[in-house]
Amino acid sequence: MHVWTVSNQKGGVGKTTTSVALGGLAAETGQRVLLVDLDPQGSLSAWFRQDSGAEGNSVYSLFQAPEPLSREYVNSLILPTTADNLFLFKASTLLATLERQSVGQGKGLVIVKALAAISRDFDLAILDCPPQLGVLMVNALAACDQLIIPVQTEFLAIKGLERIVHTIEMMTKSRKTKLNHLIVPTMFDRRTQASVSSLRNIRFEFGEKVWPGMIRVDTRLRDASKAGLPPHLYADDSRALVDYRSLFKYLNVSIMPEVKRANV
Repeated sequence: MHVWTVSNQKGGVGKTTTSVALGGLAAETGQRVLLVDLDPQGSLSAWFRQDSGAEGNSVYSLFQAPEPLSREYVNSLILPTTADNLFLFKASTLLATLERQSVGQGKGLVIVKALAAISRDFDLAILDCPPQLGVLMVNALAACDQLIIPVQTEFLAIKGLERIVHTIEMMTKSRKTKLNHLIVPTMFDRRTQASVSSLRNIRFEFGEKVWPGMIRVDTRLRDASKAGLPPHLYADDSRALVDYRSLFKYLNVSIMPEVKRANV
């Protein structure tokens, strides 16, 4: 199993949309894909009509379960979605209490252990993170092979990038291995000078760590979330999905060549 973490220490940059779009495209190629919602706000869960405020099995259950986590137990918490080969580990609002509960309890590797238990059952896991640095983001960064950083093409985006780059440096020291990361410009609107100049600044500041393309602004992504469908099943011809297909191909070819290539 390969693990991609989608994260940024700024909200509203397209993390959930990127997680669903890439997950859907991977599932379309025949890979078994697990989407993991680590955000207490539960946007990823809500996309597939799962209520993060409801009682029941969720990612939170992993943090309460005794170790070792068995393959059978972890799989029992996973839900199907509206797309073939695409599965969901839903969030819980109780995740917001973990910071207080986890003090001194060594909860930084729970997701690593859970994914290890089901590594034979999925080809790819995509972790959607909250925007705050804390136990949930630490879990996601500890588990991932590839960090994807969506960044809205606006003036304040660089500040958010600076914070997460600092976090990457800290995690690299902790992991003692390099944390591969790719910055993905999102919500790009070439009609606005602010978007064009922000993209130019992002590329200047972060160079080769920035994906050569960009995700264009597209209201059909919002419509896909309202329909509860991954973008490739709702608006396959939308301009943003064309961009996400290009990003998915880039990740497949450049990052994980041993995984079956996308037919794009």
